Amino acid sequence: MATLRVEQPADGVTLVTLNRPERLNAINEEMMLELRSTFESLAVDRSTRVVVVTGEGRGFCAGVDLRDFGPSMTPDDAPVLDKLRFQETMASLPQLFRDLPQPIVAAVNGPAFGGGLGLCLASDVRLCSPSASFGNGAILVGLTGAEMGMSYYLPRVVGLSVAADWMLTGRKVTAQEAAARGLVSELVDDDQLSARALEVATQIAGNSALATQLTKRALQQNADAPDLAAALEVENRNQVIAHGSDEAAAARQRWSAK
Repeated sequence: MATLRVEQPADGVTLVTLNRPERLNAINEEMMLELRSTFESLAVDRSTRVVVVTGEGRGFCAGVDLRDFGPSMTPDDAPVLDKLRFQETMASLPQLFRDLPQPIVAAVNGPAFGGGLGLCLASDVRLCSPSASFGNGAILVGLTGAEMGMSYYLPRVVGLSVAADWMLTGRKVTAQEAAARGLVSELVDDDQLSARALEVATQIAGNSALATQLTKRALQQNADAPDLAAALEVENRNQVIAHGSDEAAAARQRWSAK
């Protein structure tokens, strides 16, 4: 059985469903490879303007499947260099999400732990249902609470103090707390989550593809901008590029006709 299900439920929207429900969609070797292949294909797919990521069943993603990952999992007694290479391979997954030109909407329908939280954080828009929960318990088993981009994204999203609380304790964070702290933009009833995520994605897909992708890039770059001048430089350049596109001209015509 494929570990991903890829569909196009609406014009311009691709839905990627993590499909290992019996393991709460934990990432194994097959899923890792399928994610890489799928996102590399989506990056050059002009028909896809927005990607929605969710999980099959009652979980979003429970992280790395330590019990049944596959042959490339390093054993406990493996050399440190081999362990580093494996860690770097897993860390490339949130980088895939960040590098994707199109925005990603995460519809978090259940637990998002460890690597699952990493994928969630690397998405651009995050929605969740009341049954969602978040966390990284690595620190509880002697590992660091910083992995798969968490120490980069989490302080930027929820603030340094809250990020430190979550990462140093390894505790489970409820959907309600996640919404209150700004980890997700919207808390949606379980039976409405998929429809709402598709609605948001469809609204984004209705905008100019170039303007949408340039907006994603500006958000990424300017989150780390050294000062306002550097941020304005990116914005001004992107605005001029977007203004000259055929999509922008068509959008202005539609707007003026209203």
